[in-house]
Amino acid sequence: MSHRRSSLRTLAAVSLALALALPASAGAATRGGGLGSRHRTQVELGVLGTYATGIYDDSAAEIVAHDPGTQRLFVVNGADEAVDVLDAADPSAPALVDVLDVGGAPTSVDVSGGVVAVAVPADPESDPGSVAFFDAASLAPLATVEVGALPDMLTFTPDGGAVVVANEGEPAGDYSVDPEGSVSIVDVSGGAEEVSQADVRTAGFAAFALEDLPEGVRIFGPETATTVAQNLEPEYVAVGADSTTAWVTLQENNALAVVDLAGAEVTGILALGTKDHSVPGAGFDASDDDGAVDIRPHPVQGLYQPDAIAAYEVRGHTYLVTANEGDARDYDAFAEEERVADLVLDPTVFPDAAALQAPEELGRLTVTTTEGDRDGDGDYDALFSFGARSFSIVRDDGRVVFDSGDAFEQITADLLPEDFNSDNEDNDSFDSRSDNKGPEPEGVVLGRIGRRTYAFIGLERVGGIMVYDVTRPRRAQFVDYLNNRDFRGDAEAGTAGDLGPEGLTFIPAQDSPTGAPLLAVANEVSGTTTLFSVTGD
Repeated sequence: MSHRRSSLRTLAAVSLALALALPASAGAATRGGGLGSRHRTQVELGVLGTYATGIYDDSAAEIVAHDPGTQRLFVVNGADEAVDVLDAADPSAPALVDVLDVGGAPTSVDVSGGVVAVAVPADPESDPGSVAFFDAASLAPLATVEVGALPDMLTFTPDGGAVVVANEGEPAGDYSVDPEGSVSIVDVSGGAEEVSQADVRTAGFAAFALEDLPEGVRIFGPETATTVAQNLEPEYVAVGADSTTAWVTLQENNALAVVDLAGAEVTGILALGTKDHSVPGAGFDASDDDGAVDIRPHPVQGLYQPDAIAAYEVRGHTYLVTANEGDARDYDAFAEEERVADLVLDPTVFPDAAALQAPEELGRLTVTTTEGDRDGDGDYDALFSFGARSFSIVRDDGRVVFDSGDAFEQITADLLPEDFNSDNEDNDSFDSRSDNKGPEPEGVVLGRIGRRTYAFIGLERVGGIMVYDVTRPRRAQFVDYLNNRDFRGDAEAGTAGDLGPEGLTFIPAQDSPTGAPLLAVANEVSGTTTLFSVTGD
């Protein structure tokens, strides 16, 4: 049986790749009978080995980092409030060798020069969090310093001289406390064992008033919501090749912050704008209630709202690669999500409102109530959905120069027609995510192989890794898709393979235990960490 109802024009790169696709076959080149579908151009992924915690749907494998000196993987295990240490010397059989007790529930980990850095929020999360440093070989603790509220992600700069931390600063559910978002810079140039609180500087947003922000930066919440600094919530950090500038996603705000690391100062905020889903090639499947794959344009604007971000240079210019996941604020005191069927649409803009709000059209689609009433008369003149269901390449001034359009849904529909837009917690969930962010691209990492640069993007819901050649930013090309998930397995029993890819790390050939490039992926729902080969031209 095929659920596919219609397939409009895809991007040219996708069409070419699908023409070269191998037939989808359960069990091909994957462990445990998962799907192994590839497109044979340039490079391709292959499953090597998996470490499984045996913990289902409790964030037991979230973020992964690699240390080439010990050939270990360090994996954030939220379920055990620890960092799992895996021996990856044999990528076909990664094994647990130790566990780091970091004094709380970690959110992020990175490794550089034999030093492990771990982000640890406080309890309560509205208090200042910390960064803990460990020796990658001995696992001995080296130092701990205080940073901002809710450190959600950290990364070493390329030169290894600093750790940059995105402090999200989320409010309490009742908004009784709303700490400021910030970015901390920890100087480790003198050695992590010598790090003290004096080496921590914080770039905040207190200097920005509402009138200072470019149009499109979302500042919103309950009527009692306070300052811009409290409203902006840093999510993820990418650092430029020269280690002097960081770009930080402000996911809920649909923006990027630019941070001067030497001066520990936010020098700019860039609005990302919206994606016009009414354009052919930029459509999506909007309904989880029609029992079909139905990818087509809709009169909807998509908020990019990237989670992960990565930076690379092309001919002296920095480009940013974003995974456009989307995220809504959903608290006891404030919630912005609503289905289109429950909105009053402007009859002039939407003369076909009744038909448009049918369940098989846009009625089931989740949108924000904070935008769209442009004339303030109580009805909606435009619809804004969460996330762009894509990845983008953005110039360092915030301008989008490439977007993958509807390619992620088109590719997964062609290769997974019975499991399209599935959820990550349950098999037999066909089409269940079409009303809300679709495949939900979340993680992205870049890898350079020879003279070419590749982006690896994890799809949080249906699963799998998309690979694009991004060597030419404006002409990125789809290369491969591999999903190490068994849709015939039992998710709770641990027989469904990888579920919910969250964090990815690329291991270049010179750092790899095999002498060839590898990709490590942490999957938060299945609690598994999988190593992939990256082979080809």
